[in-house]
Amino acid sequence: MRYLYLIHRWLGIAFCLLFAMWFATGMVMHFVAFPTLTADERFAGMTPIATAQVHVSPEQARKTASAASIAQVRLAMRGERPQYVFVQDSGLAAIYADSGEIAPPAVRDEALRLALQHAHLRGLNVPRADYAELATHDQWTVPNGLDPFRPLHRIRLHDDAGTELYVSAVTGEVVRDTTRFERGWNYAGAVVHWIYPTALRKHWAAWDSTVWWLSLTALAGAVTGLIVGVARARWNHAAGLSPYRGMHYWHHMLGLVCAVFVLTYIFSGWLSMDHGRLFSKNAADPQEIAGLAGGTFETARFGAVPLGQLQGAKEIEFALLGGQPYLRARFDAEKQLIVDRQRNAVAHFAPAAVTAAARPLLSGQCGTAETVAADDAYYVAPSGHNAPLYRLRCADARHTWIHVDSASGQVIEQVDDSRRWYRWLYSALHTFDMPWLVAHPPLRTLLIVSLCLGGLLFSLTGVVIGWRRLKPRQ
Repeated sequence: MRYLYLIHRWLGIAFCLLFAMWFATGMVMHFVAFPTLTADERFAGMTPIATAQVHVSPEQARKTASAASIAQVRLAMRGERPQYVFVQDSGLAAIYADSGEIAPPAVRDEALRLALQHAHLRGLNVPRADYAELATHDQWTVPNGLDPFRPLHRIRLHDDAGTELYVSAVTGEVVRDTTRFERGWNYAGAVVHWIYPTALRKHWAAWDSTVWWLSLTALAGAVTGLIVGVARARWNHAAGLSPYRGMHYWHHMLGLVCAVFVLTYIFSGWLSMDHGRLFSKNAADPQEIAGLAGGTFETARFGAVPLGQLQGAKEIEFALLGGQPYLRARFDAEKQLIVDRQRNAVAHFAPAAVTAAARPLLSGQCGTAETVAADDAYYVAPSGHNAPLYRLRCADARHTWIHVDSASGQVIEQVDDSRRWYRWLYSALHTFDMPWLVAHPPLRTLLIVSLCLGGLLFSLTGVVIGWRRLKPRQ
């Protein structure tokens, strides 16, 4: 026990401020998310495709781009010109759809013009705008999902919200926006909570290892504290439960009251950095993605694009399902049409089409596609707001579920026994992402704020004790 006291004391001194910051910033993050460009904002800032200007087929554009290992092709406007974007393993390639020329990287003036066009289409009041910088990373663009679009032009709009837009130098697309409110509160939220300084986070492996080991060491401090706190409690003593006085008394009592939450919060926070170390990942297996597509992506399969049928579309995606080519025409974040080779149009894929395409998956062990209810504990929102999510239950040893987006026909994730455990041990414990609580947002907010406040007060008593311990004695 003596060694446990020493371990807890010095781990507490080392991590008390970090504990306090995690609880305080956790409350901020509940109300203010990390900046992102939502689907509604993205489509509001896009113009309908000028179909009369599309003179080049996807196959002709692919030959110009010398694109290989294509996963998808998108068609949208870049300023006043239509542009194909090829998504491939090596990154993105952009080809103008009116001339077949390789689209050059967006430079300063074009980025400023594209950002202003996007802002005006969204109805933002922009008295003036200026160019800020071209950067590979900054504080708000460190997530890896933006890697194919880098470097990014940052444009300041000087509107009332202090909006800044990020334009991809590769494709000319606006890929992120931030406001003054988001930036300010995220410095007090996600940046501190995730230990997200740009210099560290842009090196993903270094950031991953750093936060994982910090979280694990903090967890050890919480576990030793629980053991010491329970051991020191006087459960049947007339003088009171705690033998301590002053700040140590409050630390002991708050620790006993908050012990379960503090331990589960730090444990689940550590699990947020698991990334396949102990539990399986939910990323779809490339073989299963290819299996659902039903073959290698080849632009020659699409032939002439029925653009007359897709007037008003702001983006057209070219993809495969079960070996059959289809076009996904998106008019806004919710409205879309899926058009097959026979030019039949539907709003989203039917369960039967997904079931038929899924026959090769996991050696034919997957069943029929079933619709997942929005209040299901494992529901993942599809890319179309009004589109259902389909689940394929497979009879393999890991009892895998494959979730398919009916709006795109793409595999969203794979969930096996390990991942289902992870869902409860991380999401449920850390963010209270439980169906019955999600259905009652005020109750969930009250619970999160109350528990985090308790954890913060407990941590602050540790800060005071640690400061007194380290303070030079007179």
